[in-house]
Amino acid sequence: MQPKNALPEQVGVLGTFAGVFTPSILTILGIILFLRLGYVVGSTGLMYGLLIIGLANSISVLTAFSLAAIATNFKVKGGGDYYLISRTLGLEFGGALGFVLFLAQSVSIAFYCIGFGEVVAGYFPGGPSSLPQMISALAVALLFLLAWVGADLATKFQYLVMAFLVLALTSFYIGGVANWDSGLLAKNLARPQNAAPFWVLFAIFFPAVTGFTQGVSMSGDLKYPEKSLPLGTFVAVGLSIVVYVTIAILFAASRPLTILQNDYGAMADIAYMGIFIDAGVIAATLSSAMASFLGAPRILQSLAKDKIFLFLNPFAKGSAETDNPQRGVALSAAIAFATIALGELDLIARLVSMFFLISYGLLNYATYYEAGASSPSFRPRFKWYHKNISLAGAAACLGVMLAIDWEYGIAAIAILFAIYQYLRRTTRPARWADSQRSHNLQKVRSLLLEAGSDPDHPRDWRPYILAFSATRERRGRLLEFASWLEGKSGLTTVVQFIEGEGAQSRKRRLEAAAELKREVESHRLDIFSRVIASPDALLSLDVLIQSFGLGPIKANTILLNWLEDKDDTSVARTRNYVKYLRSGYRAGCHLVIFKGDQRSWDEVELVEPEKRRIDVWWRGDATSRLMLLLAYLTTRDKRWDGATIRVLATNYSDLSEKSLADLQQTIGETRINAEMILVENANHHSISKYSADAELTFMGVTIRSEGVFDIFGDNVQIIEHTNGLLALVQAGQEVDLGAEPEEGEAGDLAEAQDNLDRLKQRLKKAEKAAADAAAKARTEMDKIELGGSTLDQDLVDQLRLALQAREKSELADKRMAREQAKVDLAIKEAEGGTSELKDDEAENTEHDNPEDGGGVDRQ
Repeated sequence: MQPKNALPEQVGVLGTFAGVFTPSILTILGIILFLRLGYVVGSTGLMYGLLIIGLANSISVLTAFSLAAIATNFKVKGGGDYYLISRTLGLEFGGALGFVLFLAQSVSIAFYCIGFGEVVAGYFPGGPSSLPQMISALAVALLFLLAWVGADLATKFQYLVMAFLVLALTSFYIGGVANWDSGLLAKNLARPQNAAPFWVLFAIFFPAVTGFTQGVSMSGDLKYPEKSLPLGTFVAVGLSIVVYVTIAILFAASRPLTILQNDYGAMADIAYMGIFIDAGVIAATLSSAMASFLGAPRILQSLAKDKIFLFLNPFAKGSAETDNPQRGVALSAAIAFATIALGELDLIARLVSMFFLISYGLLNYATYYEAGASSPSFRPRFKWYHKNISLAGAAACLGVMLAIDWEYGIAAIAILFAIYQYLRRTTRPARWADSQRSHNLQKVRSLLLEAGSDPDHPRDWRPYILAFSATRERRGRLLEFASWLEGKSGLTTVVQFIEGEGAQSRKRRLEAAAELKREVESHRLDIFSRVIASPDALLSLDVLIQSFGLGPIKANTILLNWLEDKDDTSVARTRNYVKYLRSGYRAGCHLVIFKGDQRSWDEVELVEPEKRRIDVWWRGDATSRLMLLLAYLTTRDKRWDGATIRVLATNYSDLSEKSLADLQQTIGETRINAEMILVENANHHSISKYSADAELTFMGVTIRSEGVFDIFGDNVQIIEHTNGLLALVQAGQEVDLGAEPEEGEAGDLAEAQDNLDRLKQRLKKAEKAAADAAAKARTEMDKIELGGSTLDQDLVDQLRLALQAREKSELADKRMAREQAKVDLAIKEAEGGTSELKDDEAENTEHDNPEDGGGVDRQ
């Protein structure tokens, strides 16, 4: 069953020859072939002329490979280049390109018709100066009628045009062979002295190869686009290369370069019957215009159906069974008539050429982007493809744009980028799935593998938070607080537990997951959500903490709301709440308990960010360092930008200058700006004295089986001395704020490797010394056997040295083996990321939900 908002399927009627090959070959073999190819050969010589033809067609060939790959990877509907790019790079790129391509092709109708008008007006000398424009307008009107009726009738008209084109080429080939002069051909190989600049001639010739994607614009009218598009395009490109190369050779073998350079009608002079060349010129201009008349409205219609530009929505409607875009045909005709009325087209012509080049470049890049994502869904039927072909095609298009006219190239890119930015800020969510998410997932995979291959280091630490909350009223504040702790560097996943099992539990979990996702999106868009259904909440919590994450991304911080509801103060609830905290602590996670009611939250909101203050109660331990780091991360959020951090130290017995200097040195090594205050004989009243007016206070706690205890050893439930927000923290691991790059596992590994290298050098020297002594000893023994020497004390000493050297070698070998084992162990630990859980006494198995003090979502 088709979804309600699905677009109606277009009914294709055209095959490969009529729908792809014909419009492509007729556009490629256009007015440049008949009126400018001879000029290009005459201006630069045959060798450079063939180089220009080859370079220009290389873009066609590379893009044809990309087109074949992407067109056989999914069903191509109406819209041609726009459809392929939008479904790969997204609606912003697709919408921007589709809009400018529609305008470019609509203006191209006028270009080709003006060429037709100038040729026909030449047969009426003495006519009015506006005669070419009048004839051009008449041609647009004729083609408009054909396009209005439909693609089927228009393609039948193209068969007539192709017949004249074949007659023209046949006439030229006959005349070229008859005028063949091998000596003239050899002379015309070299570049003439007055040759025009290479890139100027390239720019003149390049429009000849810009028609090979005309068949793509007809994708919605094809019976089998995935088969017709690659086949028709490759045949058209291949045949056109043969035609251009052979005609260029015939030009060089038939006329001197000076004649070719100055006579645009040289082709008619060489042909067996010149009248067929004139007919070919007329046919070429009309066929190119007709192809644009068929392509432009279909791009517009596809844009309108996708509802990217709301003002284009009326153009989505088609007529008849083939969904012929008659409204788009009328708009294209209006643009063509307006362009003809302007008369001077050089300015727009260059920009239009740049838009075509951009479309080819983006088509190549889109294919490279799709292939580079390594998505299992990228399964093109076209097998002769590699993603680097598309990358080369995209680079070639960009290089040619800048080489032809860098100013117009940059202008075209700027226009496209402006439309892209407009769409990025104004469009609604896309109505289709593109390749961006697949590409992002591939990047995630690559980056995770790279990050996982490096050893952990304190410099790399960032908060990966599991936030637990079952109460909707309190969840919003908890998520906002989590965003502060992230400091634009971490990740947060909010978790909700549902108790139960079986089909009913799974259904409730799906409903709760959808509701939680909507709630999260209403607050923020960069928090993940997860709902877990289980009959055993504590067991689920243990498993979740151990299994959460991917590769080096693992949960390291547990965030919960504090027990502040009246029902949550029961002994059973408190006991269960502590169990969940201790479960996270044993897994090596930092614990953060957020305490802040709506009144405190509203009061903090009234204070400007730069006037806010964050107090950190310092004891010099791992928890203190963690709190200072979390306070710093909070100030990186725009809602706390400019806030002051104040460190209140309680671990000094006196208020001496030495104690303050020691504290300043300790905090200074963390590179975190903070005010420092020594608090002597700190107690609960000290909190009221120093932090009653702080907007946010961090205080360390200790989680025991009996409850949560503050830094003064008392049950933290009795603390009611802060008016602002309060974060109770216990570090689950050592926190090193001043870690140097050389410290940690990386430093240990480097030291072990250095020791191993030194031992290898010593072993090498010892082995060499032993080998030298042994060789000398063998030489002396040989002399003794031959009777030329006697065993003296020197030889005995040398043998003793050889034995000692061998012993040293063996000893160094053993030491090296031990060091190698150390290195291997360090590497294994770095890759495996081993961690030891903290010992704890056994817990009672009775428990409730870990969220908001143990309240379970039951039905």
